[in-house]
Amino acid sequence: MRKCAMMVLMAVLLGILCGCAAKPADPESHAVVVGFSQLGAESSWRIANTKSVEAAAREYGFGLMTENANQKQEKQIDAIRSFIAYQVDVIVFSPIVETGWDNVLNEAKQADIPVILVDRMIASENADALYTAYIGADFYAEGCRAGEYLIRKADHDHLEHVRIAEISGTPDSTPMRDRQRGFLDTIQGDSRFEVIDSISGDFLRSKGEECMTFLLGKYGRDGIDAVYSHNDSMTLGALSVLERNGIEPARDILLITVDGEKEAVDALKAGKINCVVQCTPDLGDEVMQLVQDLKAGKEIPRVTHPKEGAFSDLDDLTDPSVEGF
Repeated sequence: MRKCAMMVLMAVLLGILCGCAAKPADPESHAVVVGFSQLGAESSWRIANTKSVEAAAREYGFGLMTENANQKQEKQIDAIRSFIAYQVDVIVFSPIVETGWDNVLNEAKQADIPVILVDRMIASENADALYTAYIGADFYAEGCRAGEYLIRKADHDHLEHVRIAEISGTPDSTPMRDRQRGFLDTIQGDSRFEVIDSISGDFLRSKGEECMTFLLGKYGRDGIDAVYSHNDSMTLGALSVLERNGIEPARDILLITVDGEKEAVDALKAGKINCVVQCTPDLGDEVMQLVQDLKAGKEIPRVTHPKEGAFSDLDDLTDPSVEGF
């Protein structure tokens, strides 16, 4: 009896462990299996993006192997290698940083498995040969929209000198590089604007709080006129610090953010954020359409950008289209 009970217990434990593995439900029943490596769950945007991919896979009837890297590149590399070993049909992943992918993506190429990049790009001398397609935001254009808003705001409010602190995203990631570059290129040459500091908040709300606390300690409440933050999570963290210090966000210090999650759009409507630049997480349908076309032998676009815009305190915020995800 004891031996029988032990065998039953081992069977239950094995079932639990197997259930935790990243694999599609009943993979044999799917004609197409996609391996999806998400870089983490650091924000509402990332969580919504994962849900979008999962929902689209179900809609298209594809099997989906999902791995969450929890912000670690080595975990993404391990996940991609597991997808190669499983011989998935297509690998889809959001690279946490731009560099360091050559070896594993060459392995995917040798296995004749196409790779679709989502949300973030890679950088390599041989990058064009390592992936089949990219789908995601035009981060440079997002940075430009943030800069264009600040110019409009300065014109509207007759601002003569704007000291800007930047809270940037994960160092060496595509959105961090391009959102910064687009913003700086747009305001460059306008003597009204001075970027006094740029520090990384790693796209995390908690680090947005830390960054804002540091900036206030360094420059004081009167030494910063505007904060340009690379995502809503960091902005909302910074906003809470401003309020705790008796500083009125969007009035005493302008707040410009990127993403468009509901909490940030609600804060914009409440007068606590000045500008929200859109970056949609709903990329799943487009991703799975690319997978379907690849499997059908069709030619697919190399780059796909979703349509995006921006909302601000200079616009009509009662418009029903002003909403977050």
